[in-house]
Amino acid sequence: MGNALFIVWRESVEAILIISILLAWIRERGDTRIGVHHLWAGIGGGLALAGFLALTMLGVHGWLAADALDLFQTAIVFAAAGLITHMVLWMRSHGRHMKRELEAGLSRAADSAGGASVAILAAIAVGREGAETVLFLYGLAMEQSGETLARLFAGAGIGFALALATAWVILSGARWLPGRLFFRASEIVLLLLAAALLVSGVERLIDMEWLPPLIEPVWDSSALLADGSTAGGIAAAFAGYRAQPSLMVLIAWLGYWGVIALLGRLQQRAAA
Repeated sequence: MGNALFIVWRESVEAILIISILLAWIRERGDTRIGVHHLWAGIGGGLALAGFLALTMLGVHGWLAADALDLFQTAIVFAAAGLITHMVLWMRSHGRHMKRELEAGLSRAADSAGGASVAILAAIAVGREGAETVLFLYGLAMEQSGETLARLFAGAGIGFALALATAWVILSGARWLPGRLFFRASEIVLLLLAAALLVSGVERLIDMEWLPPLIEPVWDSSALLADGSTAGGIAAAFAGYRAQPSLMVLIAWLGYWGVIALLGRLQQRAAA
């Protein structure tokens, strides 16, 4: 429930902030060619895109045979990890100037496309965040059932409600929750979630014998923190912790953080 709550919260906040920027820009511009109805049309289009993706995955889920379904679900897990990582890196390089870049791009596009520019940008923003959320929730839900699945979707609903409150606080300019602090803290948690998804995907490939475990297990820390305990379950879901990890899983986990560190350093050099 917790990881679903967090990802929906974080993704929804970003989409809501973009929509708020677009709405403020429309009102300040006062152009009769561009109205709030264009913004709502774009939001509806983005939600439709995310819904279409969800229906497509459900359809594929029922159509594929057992082996192909396992491979498809594994691919979804890796795709979700990749999208979350890309989102964090993109926000790290563009988030500081997102409002200015959006307004400048809108001004240029509005001169040629009018209200369609707002609708398209809103559809892209909502559709991208919605698609990432759908992929992530699908990756979680395919291993859940019954009461656990219900808690997952309850967490998603709570996450969206919290996102509305968080976006309101940030837009209101509250000093106790500055936007930079929010995005930096959420970046760390999102990267931990992506690493956890990567570990899950690698374990799936090992189970399907697409990858060798190499050494299994490398250690056994069950006495300190067992996977089945509450704290161990949280660590597994949010960071990819395993009490008895294989060497292949460790290589993937360490490799992921090595790539993140390298990309972060490259971004810092580019910014400098």
